Amino acid sequence: MRFANRATLIALLGSAGLVCAIPAISQDAPKSLLPPGFGDPEAPPKENPNTASKPTDLLPDVKIQPPATQTASGAPADAGTTTAPDGTEVAVDENGDPLLPAIATLQDLPPSARRSAAQVGLLEPDDGDMGAAAFGTARGPYLTYLMRHLHAPIASRWSSILLRRALLSKVDTPRGVGAADWVAERAWLLIRMGEAQDAQQLVQAVDVDQYSPKLFEVAMQASLAAADPAGLCSMVEAGAATSKEPAWPFARAICSALAGESSVASAQIDSARARGPGAGIDGLLAEKVVGAGGNTRRAVVIQWDDVNQLTAWRYGMATATAIDIPDRLMATVGPHVRAWRARAPLLAVDKRIGDAEVAAALGVLSSDALVDQYGAWADATDPGDAGGKPFLLLRAAYAADSESERVDAMRSLWTGAGLDARGQYARLILTARAAGRLTPSEDVMGDAGSLVGSMFTAGLDIQAARWAKLVSDDGSDSAKQARALLAVGAPGRVVGWSAGDIKSYKGNPDSSVGGAFLFAGMAGMARIGNDDISSMAESLGVPVGRQTAWTRALDRAVAAREPATVALLCAVGLQNPDWKKIPPVQLYHIVSALRRVGLTGEARMIAAEAITRG
Repeated sequence: MRFANRATLIALLGSAGLVCAIPAISQDAPKSLLPPGFGDPEAPPKENPNTASKPTDLLPDVKIQPPATQTASGAPADAGTTTAPDGTEVAVDENGDPLLPAIATLQDLPPSARRSAAQVGLLEPDDGDMGAAAFGTARGPYLTYLMRHLHAPIASRWSSILLRRALLSKVDTPRGVGAADWVAERAWLLIRMGEAQDAQQLVQAVDVDQYSPKLFEVAMQASLAAADPAGLCSMVEAGAATSKEPAWPFARAICSALAGESSVASAQIDSARARGPGAGIDGLLAEKVVGAGGNTRRAVVIQWDDVNQLTAWRYGMATATAIDIPDRLMATVGPHVRAWRARAPLLAVDKRIGDAEVAAALGVLSSDALVDQYGAWADATDPGDAGGKPFLLLRAAYAADSESERVDAMRSLWTGAGLDARGQYARLILTARAAGRLTPSEDVMGDAGSLVGSMFTAGLDIQAARWAKLVSDDGSDSAKQARALLAVGAPGRVVGWSAGDIKSYKGNPDSSVGGAFLFAGMAGMARIGNDDISSMAESLGVPVGRQTAWTRALDRAVAAREPATVALLCAVGLQNPDWKKIPPVQLYHIVSALRRVGLTGEARMIAAEAITRG
């Protein structure tokens, strides 16, 4: 089975200042998985203005004004002029802001070139597209409420990968929500998941003249998260016409500089900075980008000493110009920001290798992509400085003379000093294909659990299943872990577990839910007989028969054959970064729902991940 691993801020712009802070993702599980009245399609819940995942209050529905009549010179007829510092005459709008004539108005596209916003997505069938009806008849307000209030990143790498597929599929716009706002909500959730580039591509799949105020806001955030100021240029004039957000004047100056209009850019940046919000670090960072875009003769030095808050603007502008952000500021934001930075091309690869591991653990980078990052790190490192670097261990994991030496190298990677739980899991992802190349052998049985777990991080279920007979004949703790993983993750029933063995399974040394997760995964995959499920559920404290609003919503989505809705609801049930805080009963319902809606491979991988990380 092949699984799609397409590698693909949420601080939103504030109305009082240039930007608001990127909120750190809460480490606590939400008090309630679902809002009151959850699942009622006719009564969409009201927005909570105080929710942690909410951006700025969305702008009212303001229509984009049609472009002003232009003069023969290209400037609007009611525009005036001002003199730039170098003496050049520059057109200005009614507020005195310098304009770049080439992009002063939003040009209408001919009908033949317009793209419909009724069905927007990036995936093709071969990429894992779920189909136009993947959200079925679920109403827009219901789906957008779930997306808006989902605390991302979630516990599961595999569930996040599945959710990304759902959000990037070419799906119909559901009832009760505008097409542009529907794209905005999807992109906004992708940004919070760490998928900056995919979010940017998704908003760019909509023509700018069809943007809503909400989509303008989210599109700016996507460009900042992707550290791509040039991405603002296609929408800067229309965005400025729609919103009084003080970031747009800075974006104008940046786009003028990127277009080679250095005189216009200089006048615009001076005008924007004079207004107040850009007098500090925010304006200096914008000026830094302007200076990088053309012959503006502006030398800017960025000092972070007095900065206590990392914002979307600060991250995007600094990363776009390869300015190091202090660790103390990166420590104030969630792991999704590390995932953005993992794919920032201007940053040296050795400075973002830790970010790449975080991104892999979140599901943003595939195993292959993480290996590529290590390879780039090795290529960029002077041979004289390579001693002790982890990429040497990865090379040995693939190319050492004997398989025992390869396993030794993998073990050293898994147990590296200073690794937290997420880092240890990332190292399993890193070694997945090296583990899959091994021949099952008694000589490496002491690491069988880690080897099989490593393979499942990349969906190598067929390779993992080759270990079934060997681990079934071995009674070591490592072999038991491998058997547990195969019991839920293999394509078929390749190992046997009795009810007593499941109840006594302990899992990881520090886990208190090993047996419960094993039971939940096997029961969800229908690999335990119905007669045994009730008794085992009671003895293990997993109330599989209890119904809640969330389980009823899952059941409705399964019955309606809505795989994307199911993927979203599964993510709702995994709103905690720590697998140990996910109730096993939720794993049961997630695995069962995915299996019943036809997403069997993803169900198996999520169950295996729970055992590895739980």
